[in-house]
Amino acid sequence: MAGSKSKAPFRIGVLLSGRGSNFLAIAKSIREGRLSGVEIAIVLSNVADAPGISAARDLNLPTAVYVSKGRPRAEHDADLIGSLREHKIDLVCLAGYMRLLSPGFISAFPNRILNIHPSLLPAFPGLDAQQQAFDYGVKVAGCTVHFVDEHLDHGAIILQRAIPVLETDDAHSLADRILAEEHIAYSEAIARVASGDYEMRGRRYVKRQRFDTGN
Repeated sequence: MAGSKSKAPFRIGVLLSGRGSNFLAIAKSIREGRLSGVEIAIVLSNVADAPGISAARDLNLPTAVYVSKGRPRAEHDADLIGSLREHKIDLVCLAGYMRLLSPGFISAFPNRILNIHPSLLPAFPGLDAQQQAFDYGVKVAGCTVHFVDEHLDHGAIILQRAIPVLETDDAHSLADRILAEEHIAYSEAIARVASGDYEMRGRRYVKRQRFDTGN
């Protein structure tokens, strides 16, 4: 229709410290049309030689590196905030970002920072979650995508994916199978947030109900 405007893409900024396998899964979902209306506006790293940054450059995505080692957290995060704002991001996605965010960073993007964790939170927060789960002897494991707040692996949950722990599993095979679920879950969670079709009721993510008017 003449004069109509297409909806602007939903812009995400990705933070990573390592290989960025979840970032690559998100990029693939966008490229193959499974995550429509979303674009990666910037990929940031706190590690100069992170393989994920090299991969982002190979994909011709905007990148920036702000080395965190030896810098005050607030000062380093101020650089990240400035870059993300410059690129007009709508959502920050942590993809193997191995550094705690400062309160200033979190307050700059309230309910606009996503993280993925390889356990069914609130079980097994922190490092080596897959090993924790395996050692505990759980029969079901999985991953969680959640908003980030000021506490570790604590923010409101957007979605979870669960898998059975097999008798043949060890901690490494369990981690690999959880990672496969992470690659599905993160894109799905981004799509949910990008839609705006939800509300937060306390800690609960609730999808809004749509009613058919019959028109």
